[in-house]
Amino acid sequence: MTTKERYKKLKQHLKEENPVLLDVIRQYENLDRIAHSLGFLGSEESYTANISWWPLISVLGTFSAGKSTFINNYLGVKVQQSGNQAVDDKFTVICYGNNEKVQTLPGLALDADPRFPFYNISEEVEKVEKGEGSRVNLYLQLKTVKSDVIKGEILIDSPGFDADAQRDSILRITDHIIGMSDLVLIFFDARHPEPGAMRDTLEHLVGTTVGRRDANKMLYILNQIDTTAKEDNLEDVMGAWQRALSQQGLISGNFFAIYNEDAMVAIDDPAVAERLKRKKDEDLARIIERMEGVKIERAYRISKALEDFAKEIVTEKLPLLRKALGRWGRRVMVADLVLAGLIAAGVGSLFTLGMLPSSMGGVVAVYAAAIVLFLFIHFKMRHLFGRMEVKRWMQKDPRIARAIEQNIRWYRPMLRIWLKGWSRRAADKLEHVIDYSKEAIRKLNDQFVSPAGGEGIKS
Repeated sequence: MTTKERYKKLKQHLKEENPVLLDVIRQYENLDRIAHSLGFLGSEESYTANISWWPLISVLGTFSAGKSTFINNYLGVKVQQSGNQAVDDKFTVICYGNNEKVQTLPGLALDADPRFPFYNISEEVEKVEKGEGSRVNLYLQLKTVKSDVIKGEILIDSPGFDADAQRDSILRITDHIIGMSDLVLIFFDARHPEPGAMRDTLEHLVGTTVGRRDANKMLYILNQIDTTAKEDNLEDVMGAWQRALSQQGLISGNFFAIYNEDAMVAIDDPAVAERLKRKKDEDLARIIERMEGVKIERAYRISKALEDFAKEIVTEKLPLLRKALGRWGRRVMVADLVLAGLIAAGVGSLFTLGMLPSSMGGVVAVYAAAIVLFLFIHFKMRHLFGRMEVKRWMQKDPRIARAIEQNIRWYRPMLRIWLKGWSRRAADKLEHVIDYSKEAIRKLNDQFVSPAGGEGIKS
């Protein structure tokens, strides 16, 4: 699917949903054009591929932590198989469907549709494990369910997580999901009160996420706390998990404890039962409240992401590209000066030795040959120094490497690159995109809030 077709589909998707987002996506088109001209994006790449255009809630966690049971209860329909053993080794994307029965579609349905968060995920998998990109059906599946609570949003259930045993491709998809999601529920099992034995898993699910700018979207859920009733040691179990999470950098907040009443163990002590239920009800209500708010959060996220992408180019990518091209330009200029000196000295020697033709036409021919030789060697050296700079950046930042390659093509004027007027104009256009993203957020505020009172809230 071309970028043009991708934008057409996204505009159709957003036209009736939110006019503000329809305006935002036009700015994404502008951002793509700027990035294409600078070389930071390939001709068919788009920043829209880096975010989900549907509100997205992902559910991650350890084996048998109750993820599928939680999802089934939330939807009011049994969509996922549940049990104490691993029952599904695929990522399952769940969205609304009109069929009364749950319908399962292959992973290719996700890989080819830009509205879903796994558009072109086969390319990401291929980068990690050669040949696996064509086997995307082994990693993904799509399920549609007729449940009103899922209308207009996407829910993702992940296979049980174990960082020690997980394949690199699964880890890559997990990281991709976390980055794309509006809300991430990470489940742990209270029946295993020794979180220290899960150090690698905790490090991947918690340690790599707490430092994110959007870390507030991560909810850490200790599930099946009803199993603590027999010893009445809920506080001890929660304390052990909280200490384990704090060792990974999670200081406070976003930690919840729940259980499923339909699958709970019998609790003989009424006081303990009441205390556990009160804790579960309070925390579950907070979790559901966050889940119900993802549609609003998604609109803000898309607008903010536009600003973040543009700022990344202005503050990070462009300065690095300027520096790289400046180093390349200085090398070419020094080489040109040396080359010009050598050619001039050679022609001067010919004059001194009387080896040049005496006719005007002959002299002109010598000088023309000298210029042709200079230009030939100039472009050879220009290309050589350029390839050296590209190779220098290929491992550090492939986007910078590609931008260098695009900007040093033989027909690009050296003076234009040296004076950096091209980058100043690009920076001005990017500042306009940043200003618009802020304006879009103000328009979203007008939809949902009215500090002065009156008819301001339109949610």
